Amino acid sequence: MNAPAPAAPVVLVGCGRLGSAILEGWLATGAVAACDLIILTPSDKRAAEAARVRGARVNPPSADLIAARTLVLAVKPARWREALTPLAEALNSEAVVVSVMAGVSASDIAAVSGRPVARLMPTTAVAQGRGVAGLWSAHAGARETARTLFAPVAEVVDLDREADIDVATAAAGSAPAFILAFVQALARAGEAEGLSADAATRLTRGALRSAAAGVEAGETLDALIARVASPGGTTRAGLDAMSASGDLDQAADVAIRAAVQRARSF
Repeated sequence: MNAPAPAAPVVLVGCGRLGSAILEGWLATGAVAACDLIILTPSDKRAAEAARVRGARVNPPSADLIAARTLVLAVKPARWREALTPLAEALNSEAVVVSVMAGVSASDIAAVSGRPVARLMPTTAVAQGRGVAGLWSAHAGARETARTLFAPVAEVVDLDREADIDVATAAAGSAPAFILAFVQALARAGEAEGLSADAATRLTRGALRSAAAGVEAGETLDALIARVASPGGTTRAGLDAMSASGDLDQAADVAIRAAVQRARSF
């Protein structure tokens, strides 16, 4: 059964990397029609222009916001107040604010907007309709509004506490870059053992695709690892070496802790 359509129009404030990815995902999946989109961006963005060609309104008069029931706040955390404050009076009284920003509490956003708030942290793979997003809200209606908007482009994971958003930001929002950095390190290691740079890069990128294909099948991570790591084989030897050194767990711990601390510093 298809997810219910979001109340139209939807206002997207900010069209940077994440905002553009969200916009591309909505249009690619049909989660939000271009004609139902209002995009507010202080500078020209390729994704916003592409949406305009398809019928979206980009930087229209503030009076147009009165019909909107959802505002997605996708600006840099340091700029959210200056972005949201001028819009608060123009928004419909029944509108909901969905924040995809790290480190800005729902209570602070609600104090400025005067509207219910949901916080959600998606990965940029929403652009391809294959993202994941942690979701929290104390307001049931705001939570369901956010879920309706993002379920077509991401696996939406409910979180028990607002503080968990910061951890979700690190464990999901930032993690694709951590994983890619490890794949890049594997390519360098393969090159050090004699592969050409091109071969090492292509092989490790292919390995990443293979790992992702297994995840898509829905098996547990332990089961996926066991499928590749035969007892006494090369994979088990490598896993045992990483386990013995503790380097893999240490690197993951350091990366997650640093990302969480940064999220909580905004």
